[in-house]
Amino acid sequence: MDWQSLSAGMPRDPDLPERAFRIAALTRVLEGRQYDHIATPFSEELSAGGQYVPLSERRPSVRSNLCRTVVDDSVSLLFSEGHFPTIRADDERTTEALAALVKDRRLNELLTDAATKGSVGSVAIHFAVLRGRPFFRVMTTTYLTPEWDAMDPDSLVRVTERYKVPAADLAAQGYNVDPQGGMHWFMRTWDAGAETWFLPWPCAKKDHIPQVDTARTVVHGLGFVPIAWVRNLPGGESSCDGACTFEAAISTVTDMDYLLSQAGRALKYAADPRLVIKTPSGEGADRPLTGGAANAIVIASDGDAKFLEINGTAAGAMLDHVKALRATALEAVHGVRADADKLSAATSGRALEMLHQPLLWVADKLRTSYGEGGLLSLLRMVCAASCCVRGGLTIAGKSYTDLSDAGLTLIWPRWFAPTAEDRQADATTAKTLTESGILSRET
Repeated sequence: MDWQSLSAGMPRDPDLPERAFRIAALTRVLEGRQYDHIATPFSEELSAGGQYVPLSERRPSVRSNLCRTVVDDSVSLLFSEGHFPTIRADDERTTEALAALVKDRRLNELLTDAATKGSVGSVAIHFAVLRGRPFFRVMTTTYLTPEWDAMDPDSLVRVTERYKVPAADLAAQGYNVDPQGGMHWFMRTWDAGAETWFLPWPCAKKDHIPQVDTARTVVHGLGFVPIAWVRNLPGGESSCDGACTFEAAISTVTDMDYLLSQAGRALKYAADPRLVIKTPSGEGADRPLTGGAANAIVIASDGDAKFLEINGTAAGAMLDHVKALRATALEAVHGVRADADKLSAATSGRALEMLHQPLLWVADKLRTSYGEGGLLSLLRMVCAASCCVRGGLTIAGKSYTDLSDAGLTLIWPRWFAPTAEDRQADATTAKTLTESGILSRET
């Protein structure tokens, strides 16, 4: 089963745009829930009516979740403790404040979560100031719709959130709705001046005009939309989403999951072969054939029965095919395919870079997306908020006002820390260049 066939069976809400379904479907793959809509377990061959159920209509019993593995590997090279960039600015106060912000608000953890959720195509990070302190929240973009400035396509004018909620959940949140009133629309928007909430309305009212919920609407007055919209990778099918990190491998991974499920099922049957009993009258020949030694097949004395089982050669061939599928899937999404045992270079920082080279190419692109488009955008929001919030911002117990974002940049560390061999090679090179006069001691 390929990705197109698998996604076609997933639940779809016709009232939501196609983009929302696409993001939701890719999120199911990221979370390992892409087979949850298939009702029949893999071990059941017959339906309740006794009809044969094809393999493509059964839920695999093995879920390799290789797509999530590639995402975790690439994200770990972005914002982990050893890979988080150093923040620099022309103003030393700004550098000090933003460095304290990273630790105080645990931005490495937040951005790791954002890069993981954003691997489906895009992610949004909400910025808010509460009692003078900055806060951040990662938001999936399934139900978010951005609106860009026509004269400045990189600037947001408005972001709208809209999705369906059961009336009982709204009533529990204090809304004046009938708990038995069915599904309602929930909606709110963010712009440069306020976070505007709207009163929920029944989904049955197609031409309803949303009414502002003045009790919940918040006027922030920041002068900008407090949301950083991050596109995952260059490309993508829409102007607001980048390319998915793992979509190219979904079909191959699905085939691998079904093959491993079938292999496991075949090996279990081989370990518990069916018992066949011949009788002169053939009594009991109409018993259901449910497999296993405890459920024998009874046939007449002149009849015959055979059980097809997998042998060691077939099992080995199947596992070899799975390895080939895994390598194909990793190649499609630039995952790590090299074997450390077969690496000819010495084990050093450079050797590790060679081993992870395909993954580093992906992580290098993600540094641009989540570094320039995500982290730097948030830091500029913090600097702008410190100039317009009365009393400034409180970061790690200290108050900062009028922070300048001039010269704000990120300095990324090396992919892998240098080993003793790397430092020895650098020292030898520097000595040779100095003694030959190519490099001066001052340099």
